[in-house]
Amino acid sequence: MDSAAQLRETIVKNLKSGTWRAGHRIPTERELCDQFGIGRSTVRRVLAQLKDAQLITQTVGSGTYVTDGVNSALTRMAKGGPAQATSPAELMEARLALEPSIVEMVIRNATSADFERMEACCDKAEAAASLEEFEHWDGMLHEVIAEAAHNTFVTNVFRLMSEAREQGEWGMLKRKSVTPERRAEYQREHRELVAAFQDRDLATATARTRDHLLRVRRNLLGI
Repeated sequence: MDSAAQLRETIVKNLKSGTWRAGHRIPTERELCDQFGIGRSTVRRVLAQLKDAQLITQTVGSGTYVTDGVNSALTRMAKGGPAQATSPAELMEARLALEPSIVEMVIRNATSADFERMEACCDKAEAAASLEEFEHWDGMLHEVIAEAAHNTFVTNVFRLMSEAREQGEWGMLKRKSVTPERRAEYQREHRELVAAFQDRDLATATARTRDHLLRVRRNLLGI
């Protein structure tokens, strides 16, 4: 189990057991970083997911607290959602269908600020000291590209796909499949894709997107 999954599981376990009840102030980001030996960006990502699930709430300058509706949220979680039920093969099939299809919207609607965010994701992925951190910024790049379409429905769909990427089976396959050579290959492809968006080159951006996803699927699933 990777560190992010371990942190998430520990927090959820404390909520399910009643160790942390409604209104309980959970440890700070720094404390969680130290306890689990992970970076602050990873801790924030996990907390953001738990906040989206309505398990916790965050108040600037005060801290992170268990929500009053934690029990209802845990019940909803136990029933499972589309992200939890999605296999890596299904996720890749969906990505191949959806990501190339929004390229035209991104080409048409992306702003200079969107391009700066894409570049920042590439920079942070290339500087990542661990595969877990690289995978975070890899996923974030694809999410930022989707947000550059400036369509709320598209953004929500891609956030759901990002949730599916957080599932344990995807992480296990990614750890097994990503060699240093493949990581370098992904980084190069990301840079080429962002450059095509910046040039507003529809044909190249569409081809780069599809080629990258096919490579990821082949490396992950052998197909």
